[in-house]
Amino acid sequence: MTRPNHSAIKTSHQIAVQYAVESRRGIPAADSIRNWVTAALTVETQQACELTVRFAGENEMAALNHRYRNKTGATNVLSFPAPATPPEMPLRLLGDIVICPVVALRESRSQQKTMRAHMAHLTIHGTLHLLGFDHIQQAEADIMENLERRILASQGFRDPYRTEIE
Repeated sequence: MTRPNHSAIKTSHQIAVQYAVESRRGIPAADSIRNWVTAALTVETQQACELTVRFAGENEMAALNHRYRNKTGATNVLSFPAPATPPEMPLRLLGDIVICPVVALRESRSQQKTMRAHMAHLTIHGTLHLLGFDHIQQAEADIMENLERRILASQGFRDPYRTEIE
């Protein structure tokens, strides 16, 4: 069997956006979400990828946080990486990102950021997790945060870790 030439494959990502919330108020349009995911994907991969970004309510997010992290309450973003895709597959399945807009809104207000900027950050953060980046160790956190800064800047957003008011 001949291995496919991945460099010849056009990087066309399939990014599904799901809205499992009562209101889409404050949630950016699917095109914005896809642009932010694509910006993060270009950091690590040239292979076409498939993933889902889901916007969930607090109850769903709390249940996921409890089930998969054994933590109480809703969190802002969770990433669920898929098992490795066989190399002969032209589309790499990355996994799922779940974002809770209610938590994101509270955070954006307390951090004095726009909701759009915070949603971009959470989307990019979740995508980097699917690509294997983490922030458990300080050295890993530094790498991931620098990537986030660079990607967000490419999308017109300020440094999300700044302490000054946006």
